[in-house]
Amino acid sequence: MINQDTVKLLRECDSGVKMGISAIDDVMAYVKSNTLKGILQDTMSESQRLKDDLQIVLENYHDQGKEPNPMAKGMSWVKTNMKLKMDESDSTVAELMIDGCNMGIKSLSRYLNQYKNADSKSKSLAGKLVSSEEKLSSQMRQFL
Repeated sequence: MINQDTVKLLRECDSGVKMGISAIDDVMAYVKSNTLKGILQDTMSESQRLKDDLQIVLENYHDQGKEPNPMAKGMSWVKTNMKLKMDESDSTVAELMIDGCNMGIKSLSRYLNQYKNADSKSKSLAGKLVSSEEKLSSQMRQFL
């Protein structure tokens, strides 16, 4: 029998990691600092590995995962582009990344609490995503 909390948590993690990858992709063209670019590229690689790990586990449950909410993704894109059109600085990129990380941490923490009966592997993957978001947020502060 499939544990529905496990599948629901994995879907939310899948959606969240896709949203994070998209957000990094949206700002890369604006990054000036090689250091910032390197941090974002490393984070993108780490996020892609987590996404791949999530896909393997989701496939074991015969689930396709979940795409980010189109409204949330669209609003994020608009906010990113508006802010960067007004100020194309690394500081703005860092601010946008920190905001996104904070939203991701909040959402994933809520889902971890909501889906308490999820298995330990899915909780571990969610924890790795939260840790990745916390790490990126911390690394971005030097660019503010």
